[in-house]
Amino acid sequence: MEHTIENLRAIPPFVDVRIWAVWRGTEMVAQSHIAMLRKEENKHLAEFNIDVLPELRRHGIARRLLRHITDVAGPENRSLLIANTSSTVPAGEAFMKRIGAHAGLVGVTNQLRVAELDRALIRQWQAHGKAQTAQVELGFWAGPYPEADVEAMATFLDVMNTAPRGDLQVEDQHWTAQELRQIEASQAQRKIERWTMYVRDKKTREFAGYTDVTWNPRDPGVLQQGGTGVLPKYRNHGLGRWLKAAMLEKILAERPQVKRIRTGNANSNAPMLKINQELGFKPYRSMSYWQVELDKVRQYMG
Repeated sequence: MEHTIENLRAIPPFVDVRIWAVWRGTEMVAQSHIAMLRKEENKHLAEFNIDVLPELRRHGIARRLLRHITDVAGPENRSLLIANTSSTVPAGEAFMKRIGAHAGLVGVTNQLRVAELDRALIRQWQAHGKAQTAQVELGFWAGPYPEADVEAMATFLDVMNTAPRGDLQVEDQHWTAQELRQIEASQAQRKIERWTMYVRDKKTREFAGYTDVTWNPRDPGVLQQGGTGVLPKYRNHGLGRWLKAAMLEKILAERPQVKRIRTGNANSNAPMLKINQELGFKPYRSMSYWQVELDKVRQYMG
């Protein structure tokens, strides 16, 4: 509970979250939330989640929680609801199908056991990357982006809009320097440490690519791989592999407690899946991202 409270207190200001809980005495047996970004993009959608203890499922609890979600989404003009489910909880997929949702994007959480990493391969990738240093240079930041680069990073992160979105009715997401700082403040409150490896053009100083990872001392054996992106005009030169390999080399040297690295990939993201498979990542669990119109949920509710 203490960990949950800490996370709730660290929600960035641009994220509006409403939460409901169901109690049995002093035990929380179900919870739900709806999250809406207070940004210029995607004003039509809201993300939601519902969790119910297995022994209390199929008793109408999720349905009652869903009504609270729709009661918030309506006045906020959030006409599309999005949620994700995992293969580890099959009941989630069944519930989404019952309310009329469509799986707009299917992916997988892949996991690398660090002990199985091919170290010769990451040395090879780094050697190939270093051959590009006439045009680009590799750099690293621990923690927040430097003040001199945060605006450029906010612009550069538009590269993530090129990642597959399947059939999800989601608009391109753009970030401001202020929002990036709010995300960093949230991570700091939760004691999460972020590392960023980047490549930038030596001549123009433009960022060409990046990858980042986060580590939580509460779960020291697991490291989360975040985003990886290379601007289209810099692709097909091995920069993505160079970034991943350089980051893995640093993790091996400075995070010996990390035993597993996890990352999420859309099944349609063939280039990133290929890199991860070459590194030894294997499927850990499948993920589905569902979307459903608010009107359709209301019909289900009756």
